[in-house]
Formats: sequence, structure tokens, C-alpha cells
Amino acid sequence: METFFVILNILVLAGLSVLLYVMQKRHVSFSKRVFTALGLGIVLGGALQWIYSADSEIVSRSMDWYSLLGSGYVHLLQMIVIPLVMVSIITAIMNIKGGKKLGKISVSVLLTLVLTTAIAAAVGIASATAFGLDASELLNGQAEQERGAALETRLADVEDLTLPQQILSFIPTNPFEDMTGARPSSTLAVVIFSAFIGIAVLGLDRKNAQQAETFRGMVNAVHGVVMRIVTLILRLTPYGILALIAKMMATTDPAGIIRLGEFVIASYVALIVMFVIHLVILLAFGMNPVTYAKKVVSPLVFAFTSRSSAATIPLNIETQTKKLGVSEGVANLSASFGATIGQNGCAGIYPAMLAVMIAPAAGTPVDLSFILTLIGVVAISSFGVAGVGGGATFAALIVLSTMNLPVALAGLLIAVEPLIDMGRTALNVNDSMVAGVVTGKVTGEIDKNVYDSPDTPELETARA
Repeated sequence: METFFVILNILVLAGLSVLLYVMQKRHVSFSKRVFTALGLGIVLGGALQWIYSADSEIVSRSMDWYSLLGSGYVHLLQMIVIPLVMVSIITAIMNIKGGKKLGKISVSVLLTLVLTTAIAAAVGIASATAFGLDASELLNGQAEQERGAALETRLADVEDLTLPQQILSFIPTNPFEDMTGARPSSTLAVVIFSAFIGIAVLGLDRKNAQQAETFRGMVNAVHGVVMRIVTLILRLTPYGILALIAKMMATTDPAGIIRLGEFVIASYVALIVMFVIHLVILLAFGMNPVTYAKKVVSPLVFAFTSRSSAATIPLNIETQTKKLGVSEGVANLSASFGATIGQNGCAGIYPAMLAVMIAPAAGTPVDLSFILTLIGVVAISSFGVAGVGGGATFAALIVLSTMNLPVALAGLLIAVEPLIDMGRTALNVNDSMVAGVVTGKVTGEIDKNVYDSPDTPELETARA
């Protein structure tokens, strides 16, 4: 009998996937299809939990098949991240006109990302304090204990390193090994290696222009192929989102969500406040925040549902260039750097809130000295946060260990991790776009007429 219900659940998922395919064939916009998949996934997952309960054998077996679609989609995103980041960085640098503005553009992007991360940390601290979050009031379940033990094991890779040693670990000694994601800082190492390649091409322009142009043509061709692969993968987004959200809803413990509901609310309050701060920053640089908000819906929706900053790079770049008027060089750098450095949600708000919540349980007073130290640690540790899954965990590991706080208590949040990860990923992507617009304004690499234009053409990357 169980097998019958498992097959029925699979057929329901297949039927809803067919519905999404029909929407695609009728050229329904990408954002609407993703939102539809999100809604259908919530309803389907909630129904499965209500009918069978989250820990039933039927749900477990059904989710194995749902993972074929959902986790398969995530694996495809992970597959393309390193090639995408690499060619985006190289292309961005080598195509900057004469390379004259490279230093100014890079410094502006990095400063914006890191400074906003410091602000995000302060917002996270304020939110956690206002809600009175305290990890000592929470009880550990079996899953949380296992997660805590896993975090302690992972901490062994970084806890013995001093801050200078951690920074040194970002420099690649074997870039090909880092392309496999062998180290927690592998993504940033690939970024650094790619930056050297791009700079070398600019230098080669003066030494041997013919070789530079040959290499530039090769990289541009590879970039075109990689972007085509990305487009193919992005077309699977609604189907992947449907399966991922359905699985999350079907297997999430409602009691755990209720128990940690205050943390979820506090997290989203902090995320929303930081979104508003981003708009205020744009206003301070003379850019209309309302116009901006209307034009960035597609990448933010994708980031929210996919939970991947790196996978959002193509939509991010295309939004900046076609809708916000940012030059290609600035857009590529801000989107690529923003997927690994200074992520406001994963590396800013999240570890700061964890630290404030865990400190009382560890007997550490949350005073002014603690707060200022925490903001500084968060800002520095925000370099090298991975853009696809696990980035927030890695950031939390570094921050909590540096602040001498017990890492295992972070396992308390396993029940609500997917819920808050959606919002913080969207914030990460938004910050990278804000960095692009601000840098474009500072360096004169933005077309204000395109930015102010009410037209919002559908992005090629998301078009079926």
C-alpha cells in the first residue's frame, strides 16, 4: 500500500511539472513561473505533511524521488558555478577599456561590499538584541545535536589558523585543485586566480597585442558557451524550485519552526531593514530607489527560490547592464565578487545574530566591546564566503570560533535554516547589484538614461 501512495505522490509532482511546462510554452514570464512553482511547492509539501506526517515512510520514500528533480537541479547549479565565476572575472577585467579604471572599479566594489556587510552585522546585532534571542532557552533535538557535532568537526579545518593565516589561505597554491572546491576558501581562490589572468591579458596588450587578442577571443568564446549552459540550467528553475520547496515543507518539523519562530521573524526583520538601507544608499548617490526596486525583481526572485548567489550571477549581470545601465565590466565584477565576498545576509546578518544569541549561553557579556569586535570580525571574515550552499555556515564557523563561542549551538537552527537562507541569499544578490550601481556612479560607468527608463525588458537569460 505504501508503494501505491509513493507512486501517487510522484505522479502529482509530475503533473504539476507538466503545468509549469505548459506555462513555459505559453511564454509566461520567468518570474511568474518561479512564483507559481513556489506556491505549488508550498501547497504540495504542506499537503504531504498533513496527510502522512513528516517522518512517515511514505514521505521519506517520496522525497527520494523528489530529490531527483530538486537536488539534481542544485547539482547542476553547483556544476556551473566555478566555470561561471572564472570566465566572468576574466572577461570583466580584460574587457575594461584600457584597464585604466580597473583599480578604481575594484576598490569601489570591494569597499561597498565590505562596508555594507559591517552595517548588516550591526543590523543583525540590533535585531537579535531587540528580540532578546538567547540560545540557552532552546532545547537540542537529535537532529540539532548531530548538526552541532558536524559543525565542530568542520571547525577543525579552520580553528587553528590565525587571522593572517586565514587570509593567506585565500591565495591559491594549486588553482586546479581549488576548481574542485577542495577547500572552504576555494571559490575566493578561483576569483583571485581569475583576476590575475585578466590583469595579465591587459598587460599583454602592451607587450604582444596579437597574443592578447587571440586569448581574448578564446575567453569570449568560452564565456558565450558557459552562459549558454547557464541559460539551459535556468530553464529548469521552476521545476527544481517546485521539488525543493515541496520537500522542505513535507519534511520540516512544525514544532521546530514554532520553537525557533522568533529567530525567523528577527532574521527577516533584519533582512528587510538592510534592504531599506540599500535603497537609502542608492538615494544618497542620486539614484532613484523606486526605479531600482522595480527593475531587480527577477534576480531577487531567483536568488530567493534557488538559494544560490553564484547561480544568480547571469541574471544579476544582465539586470545591471540592460535595466540599470551599468557597464559590462562593472556588472561582471560586482556580480562575481558579490557571490564570494561581503555577502550581507550570509556573512553579515546571520553570523552576527548567531553570536549575539549564543553569547549569553556561553556566559559572554554582550557589551560595547563585544559588539565592536564582532562587527570587525564579521567584516573581515566576509571574504571568501561560498556562493552555493554552506556559505553562511562557513562564515558562522569563522566568526564564532574567533569570538570564542561554542560552534555546536549553531546546530539549534537546523529546523529553520532553509527558511532564512532564502531571504539572506536575496539580500546577498541585492547588495552586489547595489555595489555595481554605486561603483558605476562613482566611476562614470553607468548610463543614467537606461537606469531612469521605465522600460523593463524581459531578460534573455530567463527567457524560455
